[in-house]
Amino acid sequence: MTALDPGLDPGLDHADAVALLARQTGILEQIATGGALSGVLTGIATTLEDLVPGCRCSVLLLDPRTATLHHGAAPSLPAEYSAGIDGLPIGADAGSCGTAAYTGRAVVAADIREDARWQRYLPLAERFGLRACWSTPIRGRDGVTGTFAVYHLSPHRPTPREEHLVQRLTHLASVAIDHDGLLGALTESEERFRRAFEDNAVGMALAALDGGVTRVNRAMRTLLGRSEFELIGSRLDELFTRGSGPETDRYDAAQYDAAQYEAAATTPDGRVLDLAVAVSPIRGAGGAPRALSVNVLDITGRRAAERERRRRREAELAQCAAEASNRAKSDFLSALAHELRTPLQAITGFTELLATLDLDGDRRAAALGHIDAAADHILAMVNDVLDVARIEANALPLTPADVVLEPVVADVLAMLEPLATAERVPLRAAAPAAPVRVRADERRVRQVLLNLVANAIRYNRPDGTVVVGWAARGQRARITVRDTGPGIAAEHLDRLFTPFDRLGADRDEGVGLGLPLARGLTEAMGGTLDVRSEVGAGTTVTVALPLA
Repeated sequence: MTALDPGLDPGLDHADAVALLARQTGILEQIATGGALSGVLTGIATTLEDLVPGCRCSVLLLDPRTATLHHGAAPSLPAEYSAGIDGLPIGADAGSCGTAAYTGRAVVAADIREDARWQRYLPLAERFGLRACWSTPIRGRDGVTGTFAVYHLSPHRPTPREEHLVQRLTHLASVAIDHDGLLGALTESEERFRRAFEDNAVGMALAALDGGVTRVNRAMRTLLGRSEFELIGSRLDELFTRGSGPETDRYDAAQYDAAQYEAAATTPDGRVLDLAVAVSPIRGAGGAPRALSVNVLDITGRRAAERERRRRREAELAQCAAEASNRAKSDFLSALAHELRTPLQAITGFTELLATLDLDGDRRAAALGHIDAAADHILAMVNDVLDVARIEANALPLTPADVVLEPVVADVLAMLEPLATAERVPLRAAAPAAPVRVRADERRVRQVLLNLVANAIRYNRPDGTVVVGWAARGQRARITVRDTGPGIAAEHLDRLFTPFDRLGADRDEGVGLGLPLARGLTEAMGGTLDVRSEVGAGTTVTVALPLA
């Protein structure tokens, strides 16, 4: 048996059960249709008054924040009396209703005049002729929510029949009060959502799972420059041209908690908007997605500012690159002019000497030798410059072949032996046990090694050494040129590959093209060139070339 099944209660006769059922049905219909709580509670109170003639009923509602009772319904009690007990604080001696709400138990004052709990309220009760009051706490989902009181004009104690009737009606009142609380909370929640949606400065829309728009707020209408009539029924993919992110019209709300992407939209006046769009599912009670919530933020200004910053940055970089290129050209021409001046002066000087003086055979031959050496120096420099230019233009002619390294190294060391002897720097080859073949241009490999070994000799110390070694490692051959010179500081290593930069060396040999040219030639043959150096210990240059 439940509290809403009066026909099954043995404490009620058939007539009471039928009457109570009829009234209960009407009250439940009021609750279901959202009737006002005061009207529902009035119906409950009059039900008991009709079934128990001579009684007068009231329902008080508990405010848990202030622990006070407030008027809910009292169809037959004097209005002045109801006003007098409105705001009644609950407590152990607060009449029948205040005490019942406080203790959570029914309180029967069969004779108000003799009940100590009524001492403070006795004048008010006697003023309106009230002699008995029986109050039952109304229990809701969260505890006591109010009281149901039955008054009589003469001393009275409730009969078992009255107790059964009040028990049923009290439960019905609890259902009405709980329902009103839930309905009120729902109404308040809906109003908060309505205000948050409609008054939000961000464009917002609600859409069906297929992307069809069902509702838009004022900000969205203003943003897109369209009326609600124009937007309702449109699809999201019609309104926004997606830049990135999941397919909005195929949005899998069960899989994605939220999706964010950038999109573009065109207003009726032709303006193109950059937008940030966030789509998230609205789930039903069972967790299944029921609709989509869409937030749209206008980022047109932000994107325009970013594009302007990027344009300015690119312009600055282009200007810096152009200035650097101009400086490099100026430095190159200045260095080249400096390097050409010395041999040209030698040629001019010795040519003038031959033209103005009658030299004997030996002196004439020496002068011609100096002219020839200066011309060779100029030619070698011009060839190196041309090679550097061809490398930068990716136009260096190469003749790849299978090249055995040992005879190439031997040729290079033999060619540079006179220089090594003059500088008192012994040369040594560290050959592997088996021949090593590379796929490269033999002439260019020899040119690379000549530059590297010549540098190792020139920038060494007297009685230092230069060791050239090579070996196969994986898919590459590694050739190392190791010297025992003074070494190079770490902050200067990047400058090694700048044409004509000799790191402040004051020697006349070399023009500062050796290492830049060597690296360019190596990379043109599909290899790499790396330099490691330690001040006071020497420098090691490693060339890696593909094995044949």
